[in-house]
Amino acid sequence: MAHGGDLLRLATAGSVDDGKSTLIGRLLYETRQVYEDQYQAVERASRERGADYVNLALLTDGLRAEREQGITIDVAYRHFATPRRRFILADTPGHVQYTRNMVTGASTADLALVLLDARRGVTEQSRRHAVLASLLRVPHLVLCVNKMDLVDYDEGAFAAIREAFAPLLASLAVRAATFIPISALHGDNVVRRSDRLPWYDGPPLLEYLEQVERAPVSVTGLRFPVQLVIRPHRREHADYRGYAGQVVGGVVRPGDEVLALPSGLRTHVQTVETFDGPLAEAAPPRNVTLRLADELDVSRGDLLCHPDSPPTVSQVVDALVCWLAPTPLQPNGRYLLKHTTRTTRALVAGLQYRLDVNTAQPDPTDTTLGLNDVGRLALRTTTPLLYDAYARNRATGSFILIDEPTNQTVAAGMLLAPQADPTGGQGTAAGFP
Repeated sequence: MAHGGDLLRLATAGSVDDGKSTLIGRLLYETRQVYEDQYQAVERASRERGADYVNLALLTDGLRAEREQGITIDVAYRHFATPRRRFILADTPGHVQYTRNMVTGASTADLALVLLDARRGVTEQSRRHAVLASLLRVPHLVLCVNKMDLVDYDEGAFAAIREAFAPLLASLAVRAATFIPISALHGDNVVRRSDRLPWYDGPPLLEYLEQVERAPVSVTGLRFPVQLVIRPHRREHADYRGYAGQVVGGVVRPGDEVLALPSGLRTHVQTVETFDGPLAEAAPPRNVTLRLADELDVSRGDLLCHPDSPPTVSQVVDALVCWLAPTPLQPNGRYLLKHTTRTTRALVAGLQYRLDVNTAQPDPTDTTLGLNDVGRLALRTTTPLLYDAYARNRATGSFILIDEPTNQTVAAGMLLAPQADPTGGQGTAAGFP
């Protein structure tokens, strides 16, 4: 099968037993990503378990076994492709105790696929996953109403779920939400349109995934965090100075004027280089080395940008964080903050609220955050952060907090635009700018 070059990243979520493993197995099988011996092994295992059908969920049993061994960040990635597009699928667990894992898997996704059981309708976990997808600014949300075969493919059951979900979706910052009725077990509406669902006039799931438009990586100008200064220790390269890193926003070309932060010095890009040779331009997520026209004091953690579109530079920031550690947030706690290629120390200046991730409503009465909680913090850093709001650029708008004595990552955060919440922290956090 020929594979398209366009790449879509998607994250799957859903409550336990909503059929997520079966759907993933179905997608892998239908896109011919399953070897014949794998399929035969699944076929034998299905018979041994007394099933009169091939249980495609068994294709992902290895992932569940890993979770049973207690892996900390148990997000498994699967790759599949069609002639139109390539896909990377982040398989995230459905249990409430793994909220942090859903955050991990969806943080880089272009699309979040949330499964619902047609018999159970909208559950607390369904709401939780939709809210988290909104907080993470996943551009597209697909609500797959699965197990339609168990409700006799009833249009009324599908319509009731869509109606029940509508009020929550109206309050969330979701660019697009789509409902698709499916039966992952029998393949209805997964790859091909099903005759058992004549009342549904939309595309089947895979066709939708092939056609959905990816959102821009960012809406900022050039963002180039410097990861490494290259100074070869050879006489023939004595004058060489290059700045290596990844373009995470905008486009950079030879001749462009750039601003180096935090120094504020200006220069021009002399060349844009890779191991294979120079480039006429580089865009996200290209890893390149930039050579500058002037010798500036630029080091790891600094950032190059276009002078007409600089990021925010500040030592006081507001952020939404998902708490990842069993040890709760310490009031006035001190942590290491890693942002792009810069690591600095940070002080928790205050917790404004904990977010109820089931309703997207803030609770300002809480004084701390525990495992899997989401809340809004004020932070002070010892050196300025060069950042954009997460809604504008995921790379320069995200960070992690690290407990310095244990080196444990305790939180993942999304930076907010300065004074983004005119209600003083009492508004609906899911709609932050």
